[in-house]
Amino acid sequence: MTKTITLAHGNGGQENRELIEKIFYKNFKNDILEKGEDAAVIENGRLAFTTDSFTVSPLFFNGGDIGKLAICGTCNDLAMMGARPKYISCSVIIEEGFSTRELEKIVRSMKNELEINSAIVVSGDTKVVPKGAVDKIFINTTGIGEIEYQGISASNLREGMSILVNRDIGCHGATIFMAREGLELHSDLQTDCTSLYPQVKALIDANIPIVALRDATRGGVSAVLNEWAVSSGVCVEVQEESIPIREQVKGVCEMLGFEALDLANEGSFILAVAKKDEAKALEVLQQTDTSSAIIATVTMQYTSKVILNSSWGTKRFLDLPSGELLPRIC
Repeated sequence: MTKTITLAHGNGGQENRELIEKIFYKNFKNDILEKGEDAAVIENGRLAFTTDSFTVSPLFFNGGDIGKLAICGTCNDLAMMGARPKYISCSVIIEEGFSTRELEKIVRSMKNELEINSAIVVSGDTKVVPKGAVDKIFINTTGIGEIEYQGISASNLREGMSILVNRDIGCHGATIFMAREGLELHSDLQTDCTSLYPQVKALIDANIPIVALRDATRGGVSAVLNEWAVSSGVCVEVQEESIPIREQVKGVCEMLGFEALDLANEGSFILAVAKKDEAKALEVLQQTDTSSAIIATVTMQYTSKVILNSSWGTKRFLDLPSGELLPRIC
């Protein structure tokens, strides 16, 4: 552990995991927290509870803004535990001099996304700090949801299970980078930021036995698969050719040396199901997005490892992202 905090400690990868485990988990240790899920399951399995803070730069980007991101992020964490979002708190830290017009636009985005989730803001807090104390506006949202499907866990994976993704990956990270750097590529690329509860509800209504769910935010698909492999003590074998990635995202990755599997997403989730359920699960997902795909299989070739089977017939370990990739991504 380094003596000071670096931007890499917020990347959702190796350094972030080390920071959480060696400082926060060590001091806040309890059975609920140590499960390491997207949301805590409380009240004898009836409720899911989560919190998140948002500091994205820039505040407005193609397809969304920090307000939409804040509601989607928290509601999606609840949905990943099979919960219907219900109650949200909203706390904001605003820099003096911030435009009230932009604040109104951000709050309206939050309102629109709340309506999609049928959730309501029931408490909040507002702080205004001197210029330079924060970068324009930071938002924290905490959510409580009613669990509709119990037993979802990252520790449930077993040999032979299939892993799917609900849509193409990397759009959010690529969009934010382009907006931040002022790159104007001739494409329709925009963030994948969206509320995922409707898709999860469709899986539940179709009686799909859900093993595990996780939205691939900071650290991307790589982080999720590595966390699952460690939590379940299994090997996840990914088929590179099966991973849906848009050409625009591939172009950004090739230009900048990024790995699409490491890029943040805000509307993409990973789903684990039994092999016998993969076809039905894929059918449900493709009703929303035809790019949904089966991307990996759970094996016992190694313990707590992720293997990427390339299109060239080679294999390599897909490790947790490390270093500073894209700070202030969400």
